[in-house]
Amino acid sequence: MSDNVDMDNSRVRENKADKSVMTNEACKELMTYGVRGMKEKLKNLIRRYILRQKTMPEDMIFWPTGLIAASLWENMNAAGNDVEARNDGAVAAALAAYYDRWERKGAPVYYPDDLVAGETLLSAYEEFEKGSKAAAGMINEQNAAKYKGLIDRLAKFALEYQADEAGSLPYRAGSGHIYVDMIGMVCPFLYEYGRLYNNNECIELAVKQITNFLKYGMDTDSGLPYHGYDTASGIKYGIIGWGRAVGWMLRGMTGCMSDGYGKELIKESYIALTDSVIKWQRKDGSFAWQLQAVDGPADTSASGMICVSIKRGLDMGILQGENYGRVLEAGCDAIRRSVRNGKVYDCSGECDGFSQYPQHYGAYPWSLAPALVLDI
Repeated sequence: MSDNVDMDNSRVRENKADKSVMTNEACKELMTYGVRGMKEKLKNLIRRYILRQKTMPEDMIFWPTGLIAASLWENMNAAGNDVEARNDGAVAAALAAYYDRWERKGAPVYYPDDLVAGETLLSAYEEFEKGSKAAAGMINEQNAAKYKGLIDRLAKFALEYQADEAGSLPYRAGSGHIYVDMIGMVCPFLYEYGRLYNNNECIELAVKQITNFLKYGMDTDSGLPYHGYDTASGIKYGIIGWGRAVGWMLRGMTGCMSDGYGKELIKESYIALTDSVIKWQRKDGSFAWQLQAVDGPADTSASGMICVSIKRGLDMGILQGENYGRVLEAGCDAIRRSVRNGKVYDCSGECDGFSQYPQHYGAYPWSLAPALVLDI
């Protein structure tokens, strides 16, 4: 652990956050975040048909709600979790409504980051195939074929998406810009889909996103990632050690180590990155919006995603030693202090691209989602 961490502070165990309130808030945001109101829809129609301007489609499964879905599912199925806090019935109903809404719209897949939402579908379908009660309320004999079709559609989209010459998936088709975020957005789904259905093409595509970024997108001195790089020029862009980007990368790496093959390829790089990251943990246990900017604002999305990765690394036996446990405990304590009325505040706003990191902080799905699966 970094010498910057105040160990006395990390030992202070405040009252636990009310997970039932957080779960209810997450179920609400799953169905409402990013949904356009009538006024916004009208503006888009004017831009598109009168002003002839290009507008973004309304993505019913875009990554913020996909993250929430994944965390709700994980928390609902966590062994030993408090049943009341999990609120299984409400969560299953919310997840079913979320995916059914997408299916009724024709289940469009617009971007690679839509694959985040596929993780929960894939996990639920796996439980259904095993005959587990964990899928109850979501997948049953009547809708199983429909859900399997949606899962296959997401995998097909990724496999047909235009990659660069090295096999990396640009954040947007044809841009030539490779973002580290994509590792956390596409790799867990692709790797698990490939593992479950013996699709080596999906497994290799997932692994390639990680190995390519380790080759082309890292800062040698710090061991931390740039935000991304340009395929044609090889120039690295954005800042080094943007906290949420680091969280995305760690998320993708842990999502590709569910079997021996992934562990063999990724384990050492994951440990090395984790060790580079925890050097920058602040005295209050949090991580800054840019890891090295320890005197700048703390960011609960960076802290949450990093802590979830450490938790998973410990659970898988990949991270070993008390040091990682202390880092995780201090990080959870820091996040807990930002929870109010079921939301997780002190979270940086949505990034607009390379080196465009708005310095406004509030409560967003990308801080609530990781907090749901942590012991806070």
